[in-house]
Amino acid sequence: MTDDNDGPLAGLVVLEAGSMISGPTVGRLMADFGATVIKIEHPDFGDHIRNFGPKKDGVGLWHKYLSRNKQSVTLNISTEGGAAVFEDLVSDADVLIENFRPGTLERWGLGYDHLSEINPELVMLRMSGFGQDGPYAERPGFGTLAEAMSGFAYLNGFPDSEPLLPPTGLADNIAALFSTFAVMFALYHRDVNDGGGQSIDTSLIEPIFGLLGPQPLRYDQLGEIETRSGNRSTSSAPRNVYRTGDDRWVAISASAQPLAMRTFDAIDRPDLKEDPRFETNAKRLENVEELDAIIQDWMDDHTREEVLAAFEEADATIAPIYNVEDILQDEHYAAREAYLDVEDPELGEATVQNVFPKFSETPGEVRHLGPSLGEHNDEVFRDRLGYDDDLLAELEAEGAI
Repeated sequence: MTDDNDGPLAGLVVLEAGSMISGPTVGRLMADFGATVIKIEHPDFGDHIRNFGPKKDGVGLWHKYLSRNKQSVTLNISTEGGAAVFEDLVSDADVLIENFRPGTLERWGLGYDHLSEINPELVMLRMSGFGQDGPYAERPGFGTLAEAMSGFAYLNGFPDSEPLLPPTGLADNIAALFSTFAVMFALYHRDVNDGGGQSIDTSLIEPIFGLLGPQPLRYDQLGEIETRSGNRSTSSAPRNVYRTGDDRWVAISASAQPLAMRTFDAIDRPDLKEDPRFETNAKRLENVEELDAIIQDWMDDHTREEVLAAFEEADATIAPIYNVEDILQDEHYAAREAYLDVEDPELGEATVQNVFPKFSETPGEVRHLGPSLGEHNDEVFRDRLGYDDDLLAELEAEGAI
């Protein structure tokens, strides 16, 4: 399968020596926007994401999503022949993504110092649980540990319950987003400022820690440690989830004074605008239990459709709480083309999220879902690197490919 890449990153060559979620998400984002992403997988078992989570007929759905638009080659980098092939690939690459445990590539003689001698223009993204240095650097790191140590789990959940972990790879995805724009920053510095290549060190703990707002500043300046508040906000009210009369759910966020006033109109209680308990945000936070009870009482008498219509008429902020089936039936998601059907040789027609954000002139696209293991060996090793049959046979005999 030869990719006819388009998009703003067309012509960029990316090596992905990453596994599971964080590194491969960076590769997916770059592949979605036209980069040629060569995914390097172990010949015996491939990326562990192939066997992670839900499957259909033995085909991993996480892999189909995260490996879309990529080329798959098999390569055992730890062998002598595999390391030589890896060096050949690096010599022609713009970006290398790796999320081995720190020190692994160095043990194989493939650290950044060595690779930058082969390709001084290389941008090397190094992702790990705790970063390339520090007391915890060599610990195994996964998103769950980062969600715990970043402060996220401590803040997430209800006041009378245990800390709550997210149901999906939140820390991995946040780290991937930060890492992707870090790579683009480095490429800008290289290509626009003539700055050459460089190494980027990303941990899983720091990006999610950085998204938790002014927690360190609040502790430093006020001596306060924020605690779990459930679905309520410690900064504005009303903000919560409410069950409607037909046993469905909606979410309200009135983070500005006019929005709170419109909420009172929506629930047919304009008198609350003059109620001293609720006339300011500070007062509403002080009396949030009473406020939520009033809103919930009104919700009990209305279906979700009636609730949404009332809030829309009042120009107040509300949203239904969707599951994935709701999303795929929603007219706005459909109009935005937020998902699409892709024909896949293993799954048949398959629905996945579309590429986002939307570009007016150079949009990304989903060209194909995750390939089979080693599907692009010939294309990469023969066509890109120029290896002949004898060399490929020698590498295969060694277990390098």
